[in-house]
Amino acid sequence: MNDATLWAAVPAALAALAIALLRRAPWSARLADHPNERSLHSQPRPRIGGIGIACGVFPLALYATGGSIALILACALALAALSLADDLRSLPVGLRLAAHALAAIVVIAVIAFDPSVTDPWRWLAWLAGVLAIAWMTNLYNFMDGTDGLAGTMALVGFGAYALAASFAGRPTLSLVCLAIASASAGFLLHNLPPARVFMGDAGSIALGFLAGALGLYGFVAGAWPMAFPVLVFSPFIVDATVTLLKRLARREPVWQAHRTHYYQRLVLSGWRPRRLLFASGGVMLAAAASALVLARVGLMLQCGIIFFWAVFYALLLPAIDRKTRTNKSMAQ
Repeated sequence: MNDATLWAAVPAALAALAIALLRRAPWSARLADHPNERSLHSQPRPRIGGIGIACGVFPLALYATGGSIALILACALALAALSLADDLRSLPVGLRLAAHALAAIVVIAVIAFDPSVTDPWRWLAWLAGVLAIAWMTNLYNFMDGTDGLAGTMALVGFGAYALAASFAGRPTLSLVCLAIASASAGFLLHNLPPARVFMGDAGSIALGFLAGALGLYGFVAGAWPMAFPVLVFSPFIVDATVTLLKRLARREPVWQAHRTHYYQRLVLSGWRPRRLLFASGGVMLAAAASALVLARVGLMLQCGIIFFWAVFYALLLPAIDRKTRTNKSMAQ
């Protein structure tokens, strides 16, 4: 069995097996996600998927890697542990956000900080990196709200990372991303509609952090341009960021749970989870395929690809706005 086969098969098997065993554990009821004002489900489901993903990724990845990637994985594991504690017993928002920011600062310090650089704008660039990783950490959690969505984004997104890193001659980065995609596939066996388990914050926070941190690491290492990870995860980035900006514009408390993300509004308008997953998965695959092309072409073609996706989202989001408004008015 070669390295790629090992890293593709073992994490999926470990994640699927761990979740199957955890579902039968009596204490899994303590991690049940009960319906609330943000939920789209009507029955409690155990939030153990993140534990399964961690069981699939970290034993192999931490053992086989070192240096900056190992530190990124260690930060992700620490965030997963903190988020699991939050799933068990709600922790203060300030504590969680501080942990996300600290993990992002560690990543920037390790992979981007260079005291010999005298550019006066360097601090602004480092701050932007911290904010980007911290926002990615949180927005992934916001987008984990319906069956199969976050798991599919992880499978497609980290699968694209793995391919791009392999093409760029970065085997360690490629194998780690392959392991994350594989473990996400093992989780999806239990999370496809109708879901039997949910990912929970332990999974979504860690995956969001890894998407941002490894995306930046790959850019610094020369594996891909900065636009690559943004385009790969653009289905989540665009929905979460536009929703946040709209809530800020309406002066709504952004820290409160809500159901105004575009994917949530489609479900509330009548879309079944399977239909949403099929449509979203198509967008994810198209974005990832475009990003893989973007990583291997010149600047002019890169700009063309970015322009295409900017127009696509600029047309898609207003169309969803119109659809959900029409359905709401018909229901009244």
